[in-house]
Amino acid sequence: MAFSRASASSARETLSNLEPQSAPGTSAPETKSPPDAHGAPTPSTEALFVDWDGPDDPENPQNPALAVSAFTFIFPIASSMVAEEFGITSSIVESMVFSVFVLGYAVGPLLLGPLSELYGRAIILQAANMFFLVWNLACVFAQNQNQIVAFRLLAGIGGTAPLAIGGAVLIDMFAAEDRGKAIAIYSLAPLLGPAIGPIAGAWIAEKSTWRWVFRSSTIADGFVQIAGLYFLRETYAPILLAWKAEQMSKTADAEKANTQPLRTTYQTVEVSRKERVSKAVFRPFLMFWQEPILQVLGVYLAFLYGMIYLFIGSMTKIYLNDYRESVGISGLYYISLGIGFWGASQVNARALDKVYIYLRDRNGGVGIPKYRLPPMIPGTLFLPIGLLLFGWGATCDLPWIVLDIGLIFIGAGIILPFQCVQSYLIDTFGIWSASALAAVSCFRSLAGFGFPLFAPAMYKSLGYGKADTILAALAIAIGCPAPWIFWYYGERIRGASKRATALKPVEKSQTTS
Repeated sequence: MAFSRASASSARETLSNLEPQSAPGTSAPETKSPPDAHGAPTPSTEALFVDWDGPDDPENPQNPALAVSAFTFIFPIASSMVAEEFGITSSIVESMVFSVFVLGYAVGPLLLGPLSELYGRAIILQAANMFFLVWNLACVFAQNQNQIVAFRLLAGIGGTAPLAIGGAVLIDMFAAEDRGKAIAIYSLAPLLGPAIGPIAGAWIAEKSTWRWVFRSSTIADGFVQIAGLYFLRETYAPILLAWKAEQMSKTADAEKANTQPLRTTYQTVEVSRKERVSKAVFRPFLMFWQEPILQVLGVYLAFLYGMIYLFIGSMTKIYLNDYRESVGISGLYYISLGIGFWGASQVNARALDKVYIYLRDRNGGVGIPKYRLPPMIPGTLFLPIGLLLFGWGATCDLPWIVLDIGLIFIGAGIILPFQCVQSYLIDTFGIWSASALAAVSCFRSLAGFGFPLFAPAMYKSLGYGKADTILAALAIAIGCPAPWIFWYYGERIRGASKRATALKPVEKSQTTS
């Protein structure tokens, strides 16, 4: 069914009734007749197809830059703040109060990512942020541990929107050769947040009560929500082109012009709304089940993400109990983890694009996803070094600076592979990157929820030195071979993919979608 004037009462309604296909190029003319879903040309008498008015079309989301980092940053601040009022004696339950927020990260992307492919990025970001704000505020009024766990779980579901959608926004906005720096900034925020959050949370809790921890983060998020109403713009090309087609149809109606029906270059197959919603919601599950590349990278990201929350959940006790620091001072040691995240991210923000462009130019101007991997190599070495420094520094009662240096290495060793893998996935899956990121986000968030639960028992049984030595060995076994495996065998693994849009190499100045 064409995107006709009679059926264009709502851009989103129309898009929900049509199945999107692969993204068009950015240099296409305004109207054209692409092949249908079976590869046969579509007669121009049936419909005119709406596309961008060349690469400089001001409505093309790859031209204006949108900062979603504020949305990404605000949520993890609350995820790092733990209530201690309800007489919880079990270390597992105490850890669950902290990590259950991350369990919401496993649920949210499976719904929010696909919905952003149905209704657009901006409206889902705003709705999810409001959902987070409501349940984060509810934590202020929690009266028992069951309520605080339930409210934090629901807040986590809303808070995951930037993780589920942010990467897809970047592929909407940036060409492949410009995307590395944006991805570096975007992926830094959800990792830097948990490192900075405990600093503010510790001082607020020490000088006031834990309830003000949630009040303050709710107030801050309220400002982000208001700013988003004015500055957050839609970036998803199928939605924008649907709006454009609707406007052209209205103009034709007003002028009483006898035009052909209009639909976008993404709309070539008619499906029912129910079928489209069903496909969108189940797409992350199917992708994780069907895509070997997601399964392999999901395991690696799960390990990295689990390590972040394992340390965030256990660091404070080391400084409180072993180094006898106050609550406020113990929170300051998270700065070291933040320095590792921030410093390595700043270097990687430049390296990702420079390395990609250099390798692409050496390859005749053709870029492929594996060109995102070289900056990952130092990170696979930094992580085990940091684990050994931190673990044995705490065991041997070495000066606090040794532990802080270890935390800097740990932060750098986590952020570098994290950013490279995110870039690799976004380049690989293109327009379906929201669903791909949702699939791996679910898997890694389960690790972020589970790792802090066993951390207290592990450290109590083995001690910090031996426990972190085991983690360092795992980091070497899992991380060090990873960039080489994907460099030499990644194309073969992607070859088994049904949705990897980057199987065809990307030429210079083109996007991977």
